Amino acid sequence: MTTESLAVRTDTPVRTSIGKTRRGGHRLMRQGAGRQHHAGPLAYVLLAVMAILSIFPLYWTMVAASTDNTRVSQTPPPFLPGPNLFSNLARAWDEAAMGKAMINSLIVAGVIALSTVLFATLAGFAFAKLRFKGRNALLMLVIGTMLVPPQLGVVPLFMMMSKLGWSQQLPAVIFPTLVSAVGVFFMRQYLSEALPDELVEAGRVDGAHSLRIFWSIVLPIARPAMAVLFMITFVQAWNDFFWPFVVLDMSNPTVPVALTQLSAGYVRDQSLIMAGALLGTLPLLAMFIVFGRQIVGGIMAGAVKG
Repeated sequence: MTTESLAVRTDTPVRTSIGKTRRGGHRLMRQGAGRQHHAGPLAYVLLAVMAILSIFPLYWTMVAASTDNTRVSQTPPPFLPGPNLFSNLARAWDEAAMGKAMINSLIVAGVIALSTVLFATLAGFAFAKLRFKGRNALLMLVIGTMLVPPQLGVVPLFMMMSKLGWSQQLPAVIFPTLVSAVGVFFMRQYLSEALPDELVEAGRVDGAHSLRIFWSIVLPIARPAMAVLFMITFVQAWNDFFWPFVVLDMSNPTVPVALTQLSAGYVRDQSLIMAGALLGTLPLLAMFIVFGRQIVGGIMAGAVKG
């Protein structure tokens, strides 16, 4: 028996075993991928407790808004809804001018959320994938602005809005918050991981400029993070109270500013305040019910791509 035939005979079983091992490994991976993992009883108990703790504040707001001020102040407080929900909602709607306040909040929160998503995605793409002088220093400067308390800029910002003639108007609330450092950093971190350098280089080879690459390549990949950033920014802008309270008045308020009208007076009507808070929360709940599945699905798609 020659050396070559011995090599062939000894090599064939090894290759066969390797092939079988690889096929067996792929088969196990497919079985593991299709297998459903069931949670134990403890996981369901923890999820139920967390769901109850999360829903209880909203439920208590509805209970307090459906009773009168005397019943809310009693000990123990009521735990079942009362008969005055719709009457208290109507009073809060009229006394706080909630119709105009909701329109103003929708305009302010929508414009701020859209502009933040657009500018933060542009800046995040630049910081993540473009090479230019001073990139790291500029990124550190953007992150450094997150350390400055916003209350320090209230006086000069109010003077600036007054000189522009925007005092008591919605642009005074919108323009100072068209983009946020948190959004820029968030999009930069996401695109650094989710956007491969090879796609950007392929776009360059095809002759596409930076804006074309941003429109055709970056936006589809960044859509999950953009949806999350839009939701967070919209909720934050809708609930913002401090700066709108400084720069706006009761003739042109947002929802948080309008709700202060309900707490005026020597004796506060807690049921009326809760009714106004419930009115201000309903648009956010409706938006999350409508778009929540798309947002969660976008997050999961981004996680799989990453």
